[in-house]
Amino acid sequence: MDVAGKPLLERILDVFRASFDRIVLVGDREERFAAYDLPVVPDIYPGSSLGGLYTGLFHAATEYIFVSSCDLPFLNANILRHLCSLQDGFDAVVPSTEHGYEPLFALYAKSCLGPIKALLEAGEFCAYAWYPQVKVRYVSEEELAHINKDGRAFLNVNTPDEFARIGEDL
Repeated sequence: MDVAGKPLLERILDVFRASFDRIVLVGDREERFAAYDLPVVPDIYPGSSLGGLYTGLFHAATEYIFVSSCDLPFLNANILRHLCSLQDGFDAVVPSTEHGYEPLFALYAKSCLGPIKALLEAGEFCAYAWYPQVKVRYVSEEELAHINKDGRAFLNVNTPDEFARIGEDL
């Protein structure tokens, strides 16, 4: 679906291209991403966002990766850069809002692979159940308020009705 005349994934990729040298897409249907000329890796553990996170980390060429779901129409590059700037001494840097953690817009180190794999192999798919096993830097809404002024950075959309509502705000 389009947001302000542009596919949502393209909006996200624009921010990532301006922020990172390498982008890898994780997904089970490579043909969906053929137009983007980016590497696509299939899920090692299909069917959950935690499996996608594991796959991205497993295939990473760097110690840290930044993960984003593809349903964030108001992706904020300043928040992305701020989270990345906090990585020293942490295995993960994760926003924490009044609605809970934002595990799908966060920074993760390869040191997270073991705890994530253990959860997946146990049949547990909660995207943040493994956080107590690693050193996480939680970033509060208050800390992000100066760069998330409208409070919409973590708003996600999944249905046509949600898309229609956010379209009115653009």
